[in-house]
Amino acid sequence: MSITLNHTIVPARDKEASAKFFAHMFGLKYEGAAGHFAPVRINETLTLDFDNRDHFEMHHYAFHVSDAEFDAIFGRIKEAAIAYGSGPFSQEDMKINNWRGGRGVYFKDPSGHLFELLTRA
Repeated sequence: MSITLNHTIVPARDKEASAKFFAHMFGLKYEGAAGHFAPVRINETLTLDFDNRDHFEMHHYAFHVSDAEFDAIFGRIKEAAIAYGSGPFSQEDMKINNWRGGRGVYFKDPSGHLFELLTRA
């Protein structure tokens, strides 16, 4: 048996808004709340389950994407006029990086979590 991550809970100020934002940015579907959570299916084995919290630490979520997925997501980031950056300490320099021969970018969701896209792991 191989070990796979099935789901993780993402704390949010507004779980519905955060789930909708994430689904839109990543070109995924948000089909509404399921029980207590606002889940977004990433692939056949993983969901992000957004949940309302009053207080939480900001998290960093990194996603390995194809070049085509990067182009599509980055296009939606720019279209929405969301600040983005080339690194974890330069989150709003409006540049992408070219680390390891690929492309990468960082941007924040409505709850302040830092999302990273990278085309080379």
